[in-house]
Order: sequence, then structure tokens, then C-alpha cells
Amino acid sequence: MGEIMNRVKAPTPKFFKVLRNIGLIMAGVGTVLLTAPISLPAAVVTIGGYLVTAGGVATAVSQITNIGDDAIGEKEEGGSDGDGNSS
Repeated sequence: MGEIMNRVKAPTPKFFKVLRNIGLIMAGVGTVLLTAPISLPAAVVTIGGYLVTAGGVATAVSQITNIGDDAIGEKEEGGSDGDGNSS
């Protein structure tokens, strides 16, 4: 459990910050569709449920991805073979 908390607290790459925000927006739109005060067609309610689920998953995955997992960041630091020499 401690490893998960450390990953959540670690810095997040820019791409995953954007993806997290998109996931939050998707979850919010889905929630609005599910809790609308008027009756909506069943297809719209089903889409709302999918948006909430997809948005939640995207947000959770984006939040636990940290800088150490970023392949681009690893290549910039140590080269493609990881020994510091970029040949």
C-alpha cells in the first residue's frame, strides 16, 4: 500500500496530466447525464455510465504514472541503452 501512495505523490509527466484532466471531464459529463432531472433515453444513460467508467479509469491510471515510468524521460537522461552514452 505504501508503494501505491508513493507513486500517487510522485511527479506526473505532462501528457498524463492532460489525460487525467480529460478523464475528469469525461467522468463529470457522464455524471451529469446519469443524474439529469429529466428522463433521458436509455442509450444516453448507458453512454453516461460508460463515460463515468472510462473517465475514472483514465484518471486513476494517469495519476499513478510518474516521471520514472516515462520512456521519453529515460532516453533523455541515460540514452537508449541506459548507460549514459547516446550512440
